[in-house]
Amino acid sequence: MQRLDLKQLLSQKLSPQQIQFIKLLQIPTAELETRIKEEMEVNPALEEDEPDEPEDLDRDSDDADDSDDPDASLDNDENTLDEDFEDRSGQDSADEMPEPDLAAKEDLASTDDAPDNTDLDLSDYLNDDEIAGYKMQGDGPGEEEERDTPLADTSGSLLDSLLDQLHFADLDERQEAIGQQLIGSIDGDGYIRRDLSAIANDLAFSQNLEVTVPEIEAVLRVVQQFDPPGIAARDLPECLLLQLERRPQDENTVNAERILTETFEEFSKKHYPRIQQKLDLEDDELKEAINVILKLNPKPGGSGPSGLGKTQYLMPDFILTNDNGVLNLTLNARNAPELRVSPAYTEMFRTYDKAAKKDTKMKEAVTFVKQKLDSAKWFIDAIRQRQNTLLRTMNAIVELQRDFFLEGDEGKLKPMILKDIAQRIGMDISTVSRVANSKSIQTEFGIYPLKYFFSEGIATDSGEDASSREVKSILKDLIGKENKERPLSDDKLEKMLNARGYNIARRTVAKYREQLNIPVARLRKEL
Repeated sequence: MQRLDLKQLLSQKLSPQQIQFIKLLQIPTAELETRIKEEMEVNPALEEDEPDEPEDLDRDSDDADDSDDPDASLDNDENTLDEDFEDRSGQDSADEMPEPDLAAKEDLASTDDAPDNTDLDLSDYLNDDEIAGYKMQGDGPGEEEERDTPLADTSGSLLDSLLDQLHFADLDERQEAIGQQLIGSIDGDGYIRRDLSAIANDLAFSQNLEVTVPEIEAVLRVVQQFDPPGIAARDLPECLLLQLERRPQDENTVNAERILTETFEEFSKKHYPRIQQKLDLEDDELKEAINVILKLNPKPGGSGPSGLGKTQYLMPDFILTNDNGVLNLTLNARNAPELRVSPAYTEMFRTYDKAAKKDTKMKEAVTFVKQKLDSAKWFIDAIRQRQNTLLRTMNAIVELQRDFFLEGDEGKLKPMILKDIAQRIGMDISTVSRVANSKSIQTEFGIYPLKYFFSEGIATDSGEDASSREVKSILKDLIGKENKERPLSDDKLEKMLNARGYNIARRTVAKYREQLNIPVARLRKEL
């Protein structure tokens, strides 16, 4: 028997504006320009506020009454923006803007909703002033021409280079098709890890070309002679041997080839006495041969600017400068255009307001435009709140880690977790996490990801907490100064750190060593 029950539930849901703000908050500066362009493509009411051209200013300079100061016009735009947001959202200042509570706003951003039959309130759009503009705040230093500098690597890729070399090789049409399939099977580090029989199947299915494994091996040997040396190898020993083939065949090279072919397992584990016993090499001979091997490139696909993987440039989101002990923090918004709401639709609203007869089609058009204008204002508002949240979060980080930003010494880093910053700025931990997850800051000592400054605390003999970054820095320094013939074990490193006052266990030393990508003592041994 079916029953009908009534339940009263209380739940929280994010409004579309809150979701938009969250998505804008977590993307880095390098992706912000793309996101803004996407919004401008779908919303004609949002446009870029381009500055006046110099020739226009020269043309208007003849008439003193008509000439305008471009700096003053930008200031007027900012003042108009502040007044507009005070009137529409009731917020007094961008610096005091709280967490986005936009759920109470009327959701007019979706264009899928059908226009209602009630009268439209267009009073906000019928004033004589131009609809508020928007200028990106917190721009970092840089000239206008720097904004047009391409960030992508425009050089040819390694794949193109290999295909060009293939065209110049003395191969027939059948062999060239095999070569193209082999080059297309190369991984990002320059290896071919697929079985040659699987590549033969690919040629049969994709190009209807029946080939044998020996045929593929013959073409593979041709491809392996291409630049860079070691390309298209099937494993690490083959990659290193291909590079040794191009070296002068002296005694050191021959010994290196013997080590790779006969004792590669012992070499990878640094069992040097076993290598000497098997190959009957003297200490000097073994040392010279190993030095030859260590100079080879284990990942030929990533060599040079034209590697298989595209070169990625890190664009900092913040810029921190030190002016005689005074830290100045700015947002790097060079790649983001200045935005404003388009004033071209004001006349349409005036015509609609003065019209004696308001038909349905005109009302639908005005409703659509009003939705786009509201959507543009909310997008600008979300960007403004994004900038405010970024600055508040980064200012709190700079305040806590002031000693590090003044000197750049990792030993000056203090223990800091997300909760510490969230409490200082009065925001949720998830908001701080979104800011710190994919952002970076440019300092006088280099570019650091924000996650670099968050670390746990380790108790010391003095009763204070030391940052795990500080302990890792000391651990790295101890390993860097060790005797490579007798590297320090984790037990010895633990005792040395304890002697310096850091209460740390051996398993923690091993964890930090692995995080620093430092191998165990046996693999750090050198001759």
